[in-house]
Amino acid sequence: MGAGAYIGINLNTPYAGFNREAFVDLPKGTSARQMAAMLQNAGVIRYSWTFLIARALRRGATLQAGEYRFTQPASAVEVFDRIVRGDIFYYELVVPEGKNIFDIAAAVERLGVFSAERFLEAARNPAPIRDLDPQALTLEGYLFPNTYRLSRTTTPDQLCRTMTGKFREVWRGLRSDASVHRTVTLASLVEKEGKLPSERPVIASVFARRLAIGMKLDCDPTTIYAALLAGNYRGAIHKSDLDSGGSYNTYQHAGLPPGPIANPGVASMAAVLHPAQTDFLYFVARADGSGGHNFSATLAAQQANIVKYRRATARRP
Repeated sequence: MGAGAYIGINLNTPYAGFNREAFVDLPKGTSARQMAAMLQNAGVIRYSWTFLIARALRRGATLQAGEYRFTQPASAVEVFDRIVRGDIFYYELVVPEGKNIFDIAAAVERLGVFSAERFLEAARNPAPIRDLDPQALTLEGYLFPNTYRLSRTTTPDQLCRTMTGKFREVWRGLRSDASVHRTVTLASLVEKEGKLPSERPVIASVFARRLAIGMKLDCDPTTIYAALLAGNYRGAIHKSDLDSGGSYNTYQHAGLPPGPIANPGVASMAAVLHPAQTDFLYFVARADGSGGHNFSATLAAQQANIVKYRRATARRP
């Protein structure tokens, strides 16, 4: 076999000298020779020189720093191409609107990045947002809903700072001089109650009118959050939850809760900043499964809507 053929076989022959998977972290500034040695040591390529030959054949290509995960045999050329593409390994954390710190902690733990307890410890420290909201008790409300990429070395503090950084970016975009604390706290209630985007400004108007006249908000999601904080939420609202004296329970305390109960999206914050102009004081869910509500301005109309809801749900199989 000629030397050219031998080299060609080695460059294009898949190889895996690891068991299940191999991670190789290539810091910025790593030379091609250093990369080749690291890849060989990790069992990703058989010989370091095969990677260097691939490099010599494509001198104009830029090798991307980052951590790479290898799970199956690959040739030196394929490995080289992956590093040129910057096909780095990361975890994808998806945080939908309305999720709270407990939801996010569980999602991070499912990814296997770090434990829920470690995330909650970081999220309970309001320092990253204290300049915007001196009243903040935790980072609840400021961990902006988005899709985040995490590496194996990402720490809970780093994640929290990334998420609060995204919140700052969104808040600046709203161009408001309103109270951050009041806006985000109220927006978290709107987010949890408003499943339909078109209804969020209307729900915001109901809460704003209640606050203006000193009427309790009677917001179910706040009782759930109070139970979560107490560690006794049972998956549904019970009478004992409604009767609890926790400061987040808006059935027992007038005004806003001490802080946000979830992390609202930009639409809910915009709804609070620009609520609809209505005379509504009440709303109750519609029984059609649409996620919408029936709104009313009087207690008599609200009670009639509740009766309709109960009759409709009673007829369900």
